[in-house]
Amino acid sequence: MPREIRLNAFEMNCVGHIQQGLWTHPRDQSTRYSELQYWVDYAKKLEKGLFDGMFFADVVGVYDVYGGNADAALRNAVQVPVNDPLMLIPAMAAATQHLGFGVTANLTYEQPFLFARRMSTLDHLTGGRIGWNIVTGYLDSAARAIGIEGQIAHDDRYDLADEYMSLVYKLWEGSWDDDAVLADRAGGVYADPSKVRVIHHHGKQYKVDAMHLSAPSPQRTPVLYQAGSSPRGCRFAATHAECVFVNGQKMDGVKEIVNTIREEAVKYGREASDVKVFMGATPIVGRTDAEAKEKFEEYRRYVSSEGALAHAAASLGIDFAKYDIDEPIDTGKSQAIVSNVTAMTRAAGPQWTRRKLLEQMVLGSRQTPWIGSAQTIADQMMAWSEATGIDGFNLSRTVVPECFEDVIDLVVPLLQERGAYKTSYGDGTYRKKLFGHDRLPQTHSAAQYRSGGK
Repeated sequence: MPREIRLNAFEMNCVGHIQQGLWTHPRDQSTRYSELQYWVDYAKKLEKGLFDGMFFADVVGVYDVYGGNADAALRNAVQVPVNDPLMLIPAMAAATQHLGFGVTANLTYEQPFLFARRMSTLDHLTGGRIGWNIVTGYLDSAARAIGIEGQIAHDDRYDLADEYMSLVYKLWEGSWDDDAVLADRAGGVYADPSKVRVIHHHGKQYKVDAMHLSAPSPQRTPVLYQAGSSPRGCRFAATHAECVFVNGQKMDGVKEIVNTIREEAVKYGREASDVKVFMGATPIVGRTDAEAKEKFEEYRRYVSSEGALAHAAASLGIDFAKYDIDEPIDTGKSQAIVSNVTAMTRAAGPQWTRRKLLEQMVLGSRQTPWIGSAQTIADQMMAWSEATGIDGFNLSRTVVPECFEDVIDLVVPLLQERGAYKTSYGDGTYRKKLFGHDRLPQTHSAAQYRSGGK
């Protein structure tokens, strides 16, 4: 039997997400991002297509590396304006029954005690369909927005994140016993005080002496996503992540990352199957290869090269505006997304130029699109799944909603015919649908905090 392929829509609560400039396409509806009904209809569409989840990216700063200011980002709507993704989830959850929601939240700037409550609330309201994409940030503009002069060094951010995770695990897993809530009307006792404990955490970064404010939610800890594939990011993923998001590169590069993360997870006492890997992909689908190619050429007419460079400059930590079109670019040491720099070097070669970058960004991003008929795209998905060991794809939007309608109407039925895609949702929480259980397994590092709020 072929491997089952899982799909997430890769989104952001903004106009221009990954493929810069495509918001200007006359059929694109992403400028409706501030309308709640837009997101409700979107969620219904994805559930019709049996998508596992909607994966929300987020940033809490602006892309101001290119040219030393945010002008290019503002002109081209490069992830600005951007609204809070967490606010959308209850409405989308109320309109669906099974779709999961992975939301990005930057732990560097989120107070852990209050964040833990916010995620527990969402887990309650969604019936256990919430996931958290753990990020540590990469924008100096975000650091300055909260009063820090600049970004914390890359590996130091992960050290802070390890402590943060131990604290929120204590709150989610260790503060309330499973049977603490009695809801005894006759006796007038709602919760048994002997089964709710204060968490005492005195660490290098955080000091908390408090009980978790929320009663146990269906999953307790949300499904944990993480997107770093640098050496330090891989160690963090091996310790914490249940789902890992990787950038699409060459097959051997993705396979190496997948194997490394799973091997590291086993070293930490986990099972290799405890980690699912989703790869970013941008399909342009037609009923024939020729139709898909025609659609791609149409989309290309709306690409913003300036927007693409502004986005790349921030996520790679390099001001490309300082270089002429064929001048060699010094990649240096970046405190941005280290794995992005590595991936770009693999794609463009060790010596970058602006021309080489723009040649890579044919659709307004560093992600090379897949162009073809439904059969061609289904073949590619299955080939990547088998060759690399990935479990599914985070599908980046191009022109919405048609980009996801094409996948749902054309590609999904083919994958189902081949036995590579589910024909119905399973029961239960987001985690149960992905892994077969509601709670984190005993092999996960969070399990050590279940017995008594250490």
